[in-house]
Amino acid sequence: MPAAANEGKALEVEVDGRRFQRIPLRTRVVMPDDDLDAIVTEYARDAVQPGDLLFVTEKIVAITQGRSYLLSEIRPRKLARFLSRYVVKTPHGIGLGMPETMEMALRECGTPRILFAAAVAAVTKKLGRKGDFYRIAGERARAIDGPTSGTIPPYNQAVVLGPERPREVARHLQALLGGGIEVAVVDINDIGGNVLGSTVDKAEERRLVRILRDNPLGQGHQSTPMGIVRSI
Repeated sequence: MPAAANEGKALEVEVDGRRFQRIPLRTRVVMPDDDLDAIVTEYARDAVQPGDLLFVTEKIVAITQGRSYLLSEIRPRKLARFLSRYVVKTPHGIGLGMPETMEMALRECGTPRILFAAAVAAVTKKLGRKGDFYRIAGERARAIDGPTSGTIPPYNQAVVLGPERPREVARHLQALLGGGIEVAVVDINDIGGNVLGSTVDKAEERRLVRILRDNPLGQGHQSTPMGIVRSI
């Protein structure tokens, strides 16, 4: 069902001289044993119109792929505990700044890559350069979501990895919906975002990021893991 925008965010935005509606879709809490097709059918099929773009957060795709792990299920190694101490924590999320998320980064990306990224970042940070760790570690490290107090349970006590094959997921959901609907799997938060996979070209992906850059869905208790972009 359509829901209100994230607090303080407008439902309409102008990008490239065109106006777009951003329509959040409220769902029940998506759990690991849920089927993504069923969720999209239940909450999006009757809401979309020809010409719309359905955007789906990477988190629910990953959850339904079995890529969420409760903190109690993760046993961080000593290296994960050591490396996590040097990750800068920000108000926007814990990132890899806790042993459990760093442990999952080591598993996802491989120990050599994470160690190399950490070594380079340690040097370049002293030179005033930021962001090298994630540039080297890659998107699989960047996509890891750690628990936050504002997240809906049980994910306030879980680590969620990035989704597998997001472009294939987008194409599959487009076929499921039919009727001229485009689909994108997105990673949008309060500090920016990107499109992980979609059925549109790169120029449209860049436009979509600009349309959603202020994070109209929110990241907490809004329970709006999908939304619609509609040209008006």
